[in-house]
Amino acid sequence: MNRRGLLLAAGAAGVAAGTAGVLAARARRRAHEPIDGAIVSAERISEDTAGHRGGSGTPILLLHGISVTWRTWKPILPLLEPHHDVIAPTLLGHSGAAPLADGVAPSLNALVDGVLAELDTLGLDRVHVVGNSLGGWIALELARRGRARSVVALSPAGAWRSNLRMAVLGGGMRVGMDLMDSLGDQLERLARSPHGRRLLLSNLVAHPERYDPDELVADIRAIRHAPVVRPLLRVIADSPLQPLPDPGCPVRVVWGRKDRVIPFQHYGEPLLERLPTAELIMLGDVGHVPMSDDPDTVARLILEVTDAVDRGSVPATGS
Repeated sequence: MNRRGLLLAAGAAGVAAGTAGVLAARARRRAHEPIDGAIVSAERISEDTAGHRGGSGTPILLLHGISVTWRTWKPILPLLEPHHDVIAPTLLGHSGAAPLADGVAPSLNALVDGVLAELDTLGLDRVHVVGNSLGGWIALELARRGRARSVVALSPAGAWRSNLRMAVLGGGMRVGMDLMDSLGDQLERLARSPHGRRLLLSNLVAHPERYDPDELVADIRAIRHAPVVRPLLRVIADSPLQPLPDPGCPVRVVWGRKDRVIPFQHYGEPLLERLPTAELIMLGDVGHVPMSDDPDTVARLILEVTDAVDRGSVPATGS
């Protein structure tokens, strides 16, 4: 990889945790300054829980990205629950969820096994699955294991062209999490102002002003209480997504043109090479986490797929 490629890879590491490194000095300077437009009350931020369930209809499983929780789906829950029994778990080892079982090493497969165990506990065989980032990768693995009626993957992780780029991305996240531990309170203060949210979220979403400040504070806290994340980041690149020529169900991949965390050129294109039957939709004005950028469009793209399968116009066994 050339020098420019390394810089681009380093830039891609600007997820919520990684952004903390860029903001460290600024956060310290602002720690005792007045906050413009502060509207977040610490008392309003509830404790993280193991998941959410609501609505009625055919079951749909929502899987979040690394380090956050089920709360990342809150912008689209009211749009999905009139149509589906919505199940949004927090992945094992993340804030509010159970830890991995004793003796189970952190890995993608361990998280997949945890989701499968939850489905078994609920008595559910095949469900519609939606996943974002790491959750999108897990959604595809559920399809591989025959548990998905359909998959909508939003900027799914799992494939890449450069191991060095992946190493930089993971390393940036680990360093950022270390800084989160020491700067959490200052970052929460930044999250309470419009300017601070722009700084914290500029790499993650296209429209920081649409991100609920309460939820951003909750995300910052969740990142600091997700014990599986650091060890997972050390090993996850060892087992990329394997080819899935027949996922056994319809798969729609949705990628934001403004995704600066895992840009389509470097992560989406190699993913589609492994998913030759998947449908691709590019969205022009969303970032890596599109649910807050454009909840109406994201919900519509999900419901188009689930409705087609439920009506039988697209067979659940594939297209």
